[in-house]
Amino acid sequence: MIFRVLSRLSVKVPSFVYRIEMTMKPQVVFVLGGPGAGKGTQCAKIVENYSYTHLSAGDLLRAERNRGGSEYGQLIDSYIKEGKIVPVEITINLLKKAMEETMQIDEKKYRFLIDGFPRNEDNLQGWTKVMDGKADVKFVLFFDCSNEVCIDRCLERGKSSGRSDDNRESLEKRIQTYLQSTRPIVSLYEKQGKVRTVDASRDVDEVFADVKIILEREG
Repeated sequence: MIFRVLSRLSVKVPSFVYRIEMTMKPQVVFVLGGPGAGKGTQCAKIVENYSYTHLSAGDLLRAERNRGGSEYGQLIDSYIKEGKIVPVEITINLLKKAMEETMQIDEKKYRFLIDGFPRNEDNLQGWTKVMDGKADVKFVLFFDCSNEVCIDRCLERGKSSGRSDDNRESLEKRIQTYLQSTRPIVSLYEKQGKVRTVDASRDVDEVFADVKIILEREG
């Protein structure tokens, strides 16, 4: 805003003002992969080692579902249990709110990992409509993992996670939703040269070693 106003007034813009203006726009890395591919685990390690804020679309939706008085709680619950994708307007509003709140607290925290989003074409169109010009998508970090490994990991996680969707019936639905809806989004970004793929079937530290190479190369 400062930069744009001063520019319209033909005032010479100091370089430090320009830098502040540029850092105000969120820099986003979409993190995609099947359920159980390790997105959350790897995002946590990235946050520990790099200046990123992790926003999980799924976690935000689950928190909203459990928030007392939420007008969307019951709707979100039914979609999650059926392994379906929650309406895009709800998800994007939660993501936008979380980014704005983070940057209001600390303007230096403008780099975001958004995992589990966009999960389908509707998500992508909604993001473009609401966030075009307001956030820059740098690239997609794609954790590639077989369906069998994903299901086994989620079933193991379900023993202690308390998540209602960590059961075989829900998982099989989620895998099908991922293959039919999310995988084409990855392919779309691949055509744009914006996908960075990691073999997520390996040990956590082995996967993170590859993630570090990607992040340090991208800057």
